[in-house]
Amino acid sequence: MQRDQMNIVIVGHVDHGKSTVIGRLLADTGSLPEGKLEQVKATCAKNAKPFEYAFLLDALKDEQAQGITIDAARCFFKTSKRDYIILDAPGHIEFLKNMVTGAARAETALLVIDASEGIQENSRRHGHMVSLLGIRQVVVLVNKMDIVKYSEKVFREIEEEYRDFLAELNVSPVNFIPVSAREGDNIVHLSKKMPWYQGYSIKQQLDQLKKQEDLPDQALRFPVQDVYKFTEGADERRIIAGTIETGSINTGDEVVFLPSRKESTIKTIEEFNVPAKKTAYAKEAIGFTLTTQIYIRSGELMVKKTEKIPNVSTRFKANIFWMGKSPMIKNKRYKIKLAAARTTVKLVDILNCLDASDLSSVANKQVIEKHDVCECILETTRPVAFDLADELENTSRFAIVDNYEISGGGIVLNNLSTEESMFEKNIREREFSWEKSAISLKERADSYKHRSKFVLLTGPPDTGKQKIARALERRLFENNYKVYYLGKVTMEHGLDSDISSYPDSNDEYIRRLGELARIMTDAGQIFITTISDADDFDIRKLKLLNEPNEILVVNTGSNIFNNFKVDLDLDEHIDVQKAVLSIEKLLKEKEIILEYYL
Repeated sequence: MQRDQMNIVIVGHVDHGKSTVIGRLLADTGSLPEGKLEQVKATCAKNAKPFEYAFLLDALKDEQAQGITIDAARCFFKTSKRDYIILDAPGHIEFLKNMVTGAARAETALLVIDASEGIQENSRRHGHMVSLLGIRQVVVLVNKMDIVKYSEKVFREIEEEYRDFLAELNVSPVNFIPVSAREGDNIVHLSKKMPWYQGYSIKQQLDQLKKQEDLPDQALRFPVQDVYKFTEGADERRIIAGTIETGSINTGDEVVFLPSRKESTIKTIEEFNVPAKKTAYAKEAIGFTLTTQIYIRSGELMVKKTEKIPNVSTRFKANIFWMGKSPMIKNKRYKIKLAAARTTVKLVDILNCLDASDLSSVANKQVIEKHDVCECILETTRPVAFDLADELENTSRFAIVDNYEISGGGIVLNNLSTEESMFEKNIREREFSWEKSAISLKERADSYKHRSKFVLLTGPPDTGKQKIARALERRLFENNYKVYYLGKVTMEHGLDSDISSYPDSNDEYIRRLGELARIMTDAGQIFITTISDADDFDIRKLKLLNEPNEILVVNTGSNIFNNFKVDLDLDEHIDVQKAVLSIEKLLKEKEIILEYYL
């Protein structure tokens, strides 16, 4: 049976005994190569040098060139319960980069403080580092207790002061342990020299810590990479393809896709050129068919309906390690890659920062510089599904792309969906400062013989939307209504001629279209346009942008919306004149075209 393994990062001031703690753990748990302890002691005696357990790390480092798998930055020890890997963090930049971007992982932090020196500035900096990495299991080791004569008073004073400091960083330490690494006190066994301490030794405490579940045992997280459709031989399958990040899935399981919240059931598990299977597990590249034909976009996250559902939001708190050539600045558009989702993201606020080169903390920063690790608030233009770093790590990690280069990586800490988004704030400020026309909408309606309306025709491509929209414009114009149809090609060669430079051109297109609709409807017009494959969020965004004026949505062909109820559903390739008459009838029912004017 495979043993549990836990990764531990150990941090502390250079002179606070971190290496001695590691050496003692290796020696006292019997984890050193055979004869290594005696060899190092003999070498010290030969050179008339007092033996120190920290020398064991130097000896192991010297052997790295001979193919030994233990090195100064990665040490191994074991207990009867599990295997441990200690990640030493002397090179802060590389360590923080690897931790935040996911190249390395630590489930627990051991934070070493010298009892004789007390809490130093570096002790605080290391506390900041642990906080920014989102490590929730923190054990503080108050070392060199022998030098302060095993004083409970000294220990309690350090514990109280440092616990208060960590509380400011929202870190709740699992335990404070008084130790003497040099003497072996409270390393593996409890020491009789500190009878006032009734807690665990380091080894005992580590064995008590909670181990993160193995990937297959965690909740299902399946980022949708693509959706494949087949046309040959009357094959109507739509295969949803990707790689399972965590968990497992069986045929017959009910699933939910996020952020669209569409639901279905797994019909088959598809894999190329292999026998049919009923179950798939984490890290398998696989495909699925569903019992119902629902419209799913790549970038969605498939989860089990019976398991904990991840967060869905456009706004969240995160920690970022920045590696970009240029600083990350507020309100600039970047692309975020989170699971399979790809969308535009902005830096809203910087809460606090750590310079990874020397762990100095910098307050009130306005930009994130290269090698900074910052706690900040990010906002995406579209909702994304994610987990929090302390709940499910794989789907909490993201990368930030700037000018086609990966420039940062990070972890999501909290969902801030209850806060007002920048998008909503901008609309509120726009409406507050809107310079109202001297002509009211009622005066325009009385003059134009109709009320203003944004009429949007949507649905899958090639369902005849454009022909219907143009014919509707002609019909309304011939009845002397103020009407204008805007084609997407017109936008692409005019207002949107620069849109390819945006990280997510579709979201920017929606934003500009909504702003234009707000102006056209404020001018009393019936404004008509078309969009292919609009989803619930696209319509919500257009509705917000067009407020306080209203939007009328006509769907042609398959209805791909999940929650949004369209005003009118038209069959695919319906007769154009019949469709126009149906929309005109709806405009009369909605009192856009007012009967008493006719």
